[in-house]
Amino acid sequence: MSKNFIITLVFAFVTQAFYAQSAFDKYDGQDDVTSVIVNKKMFDLMSKVKVDASDKETQQYINLIKKLDYLKVFTTKNPKVEADMKASADKYIKSAGLEELMRVNDSGKNVKIMVKSGASDTQIKELLMFVDGAKNDETVLLSLTGNFDLNEISVLTDKMQLPGGTDLKKASKGKK
Repeated sequence: MSKNFIITLVFAFVTQAFYAQSAFDKYDGQDDVTSVIVNKKMFDLMSKVKVDASDKETQQYINLIKKLDYLKVFTTKNPKVEADMKASADKYIKSAGLEELMRVNDSGKNVKIMVKSGASDTQIKELLMFVDGAKNDETVLLSLTGNFDLNEISVLTDKMQLPGGTDLKKASKGKK
């Protein structure tokens, strides 16, 4: 292999990883957008909390957050921002090579959950959820990266009370 090819390959991977981190960052701090961003450092701090060994659910939660790198959640009710979020999510889904895990259309609310698989069927490197809000509902864009098992997600949604968490919970139960 030529040196230029290797450099190009490395650049492509670095660019893709960088894009994953910055694709939705434009919504952070934007008017009409509520954002929650949790990074690896915070997950590490959260995982050091002492828990009662008999509390299995909290122990599962601690085990999961050790595997997470980033959680980004953006919500809005502004129609212009909603349209931009949808376009950004669609573009990112194509460029990042995410696969559809599930899609739900319920009373005008559209939920798409996309994933990038890891070593096994239930192992996930990245999860992207986009909830296209029905009239008067929030639009939610959620991005979760790390190396975790899809079946663990319901524990996360219970403990962190994430927007769109009930839809995520359905996805974790649906894929076995």
